[in-house]
Amino acid sequence: MGLMKLKKNRRYSYKPRYYKGDGNPYELKHKFDAHRKTINPPKGIKGKLNAALDEYQNNRDEKVNKRVFVIAGILILLFLFLIGFDLSIFFPNR
Repeated sequence: MGLMKLKKNRRYSYKPRYYKGDGNPYELKHKFDAHRKTINPPKGIKGKLNAALDEYQNNRDEKVNKRVFVIAGILILLFLFLIGFDLSIFFPNR
């Protein structure tokens, strides 16, 4: 028995015919990668949480912060309604 020759993998480098731009047209990149700090956060839960809080605090868009608080408030009220919490304790009796 002789040695078996393994088939060598061939490389296929496709170049689009009509693409005249810079870089790879098939490179997948997120839209907001350049603006986010939490893309490659430090390892561990504490590092990720600190990076997310830092990004949230340094956000210049105040409308987004207000929107987050409104959505959180609505979700809390919906949760209280679902569990049957009595909201009348917050209002004075007349």
